[in-house]
Amino acid sequence: MARRRMRGWFWGRGLPLLLIAASVAYLIGLVGFAGTIPKEVEDPDSTTDAIVVLTGGSLRLTAGFHLFTEHRAPLLFVSGVNRDVEAASLPALVGADKEALACCVTLGHAAGDTIGNAEETAAWAAEHKIRSIRLVTAAYHMPRSLLEFRRLMPGVTILPHPVFPTGFDRDRWWSSASISLVAGEYTKYLGAKLRHAIADLVQ
Repeated sequence: MARRRMRGWFWGRGLPLLLIAASVAYLIGLVGFAGTIPKEVEDPDSTTDAIVVLTGGSLRLTAGFHLFTEHRAPLLFVSGVNRDVEAASLPALVGADKEALACCVTLGHAAGDTIGNAEETAAWAAEHKIRSIRLVTAAYHMPRSLLEFRRLMPGVTILPHPVFPTGFDRDRWWSSASISLVAGEYTKYLGAKLRHAIADLVQ
C-alpha cells in the first residue's frame, strides 16, 4: 500500500517537480554558458607555434590564412577538411600563396566533429612538437572546442581566436535565431562534460 502511494506521488507530483527543477537548472546553466562565449579576440598579436583552423565556415579559413600571412605562426593546420578538397584548391578559395601552402600548411581530413578535430590536431601537434597553438573557430563553438582540445592537449598553450559569423548575435542571443545555436552548443558541451566525467571514473 505504501509503495503504491509512493508511486502515485512520484508520477503525480514528484516527476513534474523533478522536470521543472531540471529545466530551471538547464536554463540557468545556459545563461552562464552564453556568458563564456567570447565577444572579441583577447590576444590578437601573440605568436604561437601553429595556427589551427576548425572547418565549418569560410570566415574561419579566411581568418586562419590571414593570421598565417601576418606571421602569427610558422605552421597552419586545417582540421576537418572534406576529403575531396586538396591543398592545391585553397589558393583560389582564400587567396593563399602556393609556396606557403607547400611548405607550411597541412590539411586534416580525418575529423568529422569537434572530438575528431581535437584528436587529429593532437596527433599532428605531437608529431611536430607543437607547444602552443592559436585556435580559430566560431565564437559560439569556442567553449566546447577549448574543452575538447585542452583535455587532449594538456601540455599545449591554446590561444582562442574566435570569429563572428554574420547572423550570430552574441549580445542578444536569447531574442534572435542565435538561441538555437547557443542552446545546441550548450547541450553538446554538457554531453562532453559528462563523457569526460565518465571516462575519468572508469580509468
